Amino acid sequence: MSRARALRPFDVRSRAPLRLGLAGGGTDLSPYCDQFGGAVLNATIDRFAFAHIMHNPDGSTIFRARDIGADERLEPDAPIHLDHGLVLHKAVYEHIVETYLDGHRPALTVSTTIDAPAGSGLGSSSALVVALIEAFRVALELPLGPGDVARLAFELERRKLGLAGGRQDQYAAAFGGVNFIEFLADDRVMVSPLRVPRAFLNEFESSLVICFTGQSRRSEGIIQEQIDGLRALNAETIENMHQLKADAAVMREALLKGDMRDLSAILMRSWEAKKRTAKGIATDAVNRLFDLAMAEGAWGGKVSGAGGGGFLMFCTDPENRYHLISALNAAGGRASSVKITFEGAEAWSVPR
Repeated sequence: MSRARALRPFDVRSRAPLRLGLAGGGTDLSPYCDQFGGAVLNATIDRFAFAHIMHNPDGSTIFRARDIGADERLEPDAPIHLDHGLVLHKAVYEHIVETYLDGHRPALTVSTTIDAPAGSGLGSSSALVVALIEAFRVALELPLGPGDVARLAFELERRKLGLAGGRQDQYAAAFGGVNFIEFLADDRVMVSPLRVPRAFLNEFESSLVICFTGQSRRSEGIIQEQIDGLRALNAETIENMHQLKADAAVMREALLKGDMRDLSAILMRSWEAKKRTAKGIATDAVNRLFDLAMAEGAWGGKVSGAGGGGFLMFCTDPENRYHLISALNAAGGRASSVKITFEGAEAWSVPR
């Protein structure tokens, strides 16, 4: 019996965590990681991408992104266009239909929201793809582990859709927690969860401040400039990527030792190296808020993600955190504390 004929009605929700890129971001890009091997340190936080999949009784399939007010309706025999609209939703749906449902297109409502603005630098697009795959995994009882979900999310987002970016976001969202992730040749990925003593994690979390610059960024130009520099074997780009990778390993040790001052110094060193990999990483808005934070007692900071806007992250003395948040908000930023989370993507059937 085909999977399509065995399909039963389902109503499933899922969520996948967003992440802070602590160190090594950019070294998960090809061709750098294919030639030299990349390494990143990241941590998932209490911001999520959510998905909800349920049958639609009118026979069509509806794709909906509630946080941006976008809706698309797909009639049963209409082609699926992946060059415009809600392409992430449609790419996951098309893959599931072709791979697991023998081409049968069930009438569904696929609805999503994300706890961050578009272009946040928190890996929100990749977390959304992971959440969608995870929902279908539970709905259809697919034999996919976290690594399979992450790899599929990467394939759909980066290769099928051709959207610029690296690999760390998908793996962070699928696995959750604080991870040191290595990206090796032949698409090999090694995810190593950090067993950080609880007291050190509490101190790290208590020192963290994140701040949205108010400026959503389009990372494609920045990422493409980095890729172009790598392909051209630009010595400065490669040297700075080497520094970013080294910083990921050194920051891992600082976090395991609970040394927040050392961790903050590495953040600053990585920030300087990152700015040298492409133009536009540090905008006027980013520099203004960054300089203010340092003047108001931040120990160190950087952008989370490719840069050009999005979220900044800072470490400060926990006694100074409230003051730093207040100062950033008074200057027009959107600052807050943040909690580290340890669960990766999750999905559950909706009780009726």
